Amino acid sequence: MSGEEAPTQQQQPEQEKQPEEPPPAAAAAPAAAPDAAAPQESAGSKPAAEEKRLSFRALVLTGHGGYDKVKLQVKTQPEPQLKAGEVLVRVKACGLNFAELLGRQGLYELLPAPPVVMGMEGSGVIEAVGEDVKDRKVGDRVIVMSRSGMWQEVVVAPASHTFPMPEQMSFEEGAAIPINYMTAYMMLFEMANLRPGKSVLVHMAAGGVGVAATQLCQTVPDVTVFGTASASKHETIAEGGVTHPIDYRTKDYVEEIRKISPKGVDIVLDPLGGLDTQKGFSLLKPLGMLIVFGAANCVTGQKKNLLAMAKTWYNQLSLNTLKLMQANKAVCGFHLGYITDEQLLSSNMSKLLELYGQGKIKPRIDSCYHFEEVTDAMRRMHERQNIGKVILLPEPKKVEEEKPKSDPEPVENVEKSEAAVSEKKEEATEEVKAEKD
Repeated sequence: MSGEEAPTQQQQPEQEKQPEEPPPAAAAAPAAAPDAAAPQESAGSKPAAEEKRLSFRALVLTGHGGYDKVKLQVKTQPEPQLKAGEVLVRVKACGLNFAELLGRQGLYELLPAPPVVMGMEGSGVIEAVGEDVKDRKVGDRVIVMSRSGMWQEVVVAPASHTFPMPEQMSFEEGAAIPINYMTAYMMLFEMANLRPGKSVLVHMAAGGVGVAATQLCQTVPDVTVFGTASASKHETIAEGGVTHPIDYRTKDYVEEIRKISPKGVDIVLDPLGGLDTQKGFSLLKPLGMLIVFGAANCVTGQKKNLLAMAKTWYNQLSLNTLKLMQANKAVCGFHLGYITDEQLLSSNMSKLLELYGQGKIKPRIDSCYHFEEVTDAMRRMHERQNIGKVILLPEPKKVEEEKPKSDPEPVENVEKSEAAVSEKKEEATEEVKAEKD
């Protein structure tokens, strides 16, 4: 963890309250693209006295708001009865994305209503396969993609949503590939048709998508990359392939780009929205393309900021087709969550894994946090401290495992101490003011 971060009380796992009947899957699965689900009992299971139980840890969004709304829980359910085409995966690493920060604030429309397990990507080992699964087997190391439900120790997912990992790839790298690299790849190559000699503006160049986009630009000869980031990150992103790092906090990045390239740039990747989208459009060369794929300017703290949302909405780019014709420019929108073509996703993932095998791309892992430290992980991303991918690890932190052995507490005392920790945590989180880096 960064030395700049305020110390945070680590979460202690809380036992999920069990109803009389087994709980439903962690998230309702849309028909177009099923979410990863918690193990679930089948209709023809054995009587409760004979059935085997499975306990696993999960990070559950209990409501919309600050960091304290994500709770570490221990779920106990019957061992899953896999449906045809499904696999059971023991998750070893999960990715944290900006979409989860939005989801915690109630700003990510694809996330089911709380309580829900968040997480769109992860990696792990297959522990069981259902009928009709021919190309996966027990013991396979795989990457898993989903709309939600990945932040737990075990998940049930369609085999078609899993991808075999290269032998040399770590679980942390596997969890860092899907969302960031798929987003960057599809924007640059499926939409913008990146070619030799082009120039690209990458905002938030030190973030997960920014690092991925920069690396992918290096796979095409003679591509110039302008990247915005705070000054402390410039050396790192320059080593990663950014041709011209720009400190957006102290300089006007439009003016800086014009000094170097008076005609502007060919492609702008915009995760910010609002006024920055207008600036991006103005920077495009004729026949250039602006791709909007986020609205990070809406998020200024750990809780929803209506003023920031209104300001971003008010300053959004407004165009008509006549103006586009006269400007000879293109404006596109990209949202990976709304792409349901599994063949397209699978094809692009295969291309990314091939590039990884060739050594042309390699995820930069900024930091790893155990589930108990999810607040620190979210804060690090919220405050723009990360350079690369923030990873969550489902396995318990070892120091936490030793405490109950030396100082066991009665159940009642544990509940009281958890309540006290929760109160202290809420006070601490209110004192933390997220800064836009």
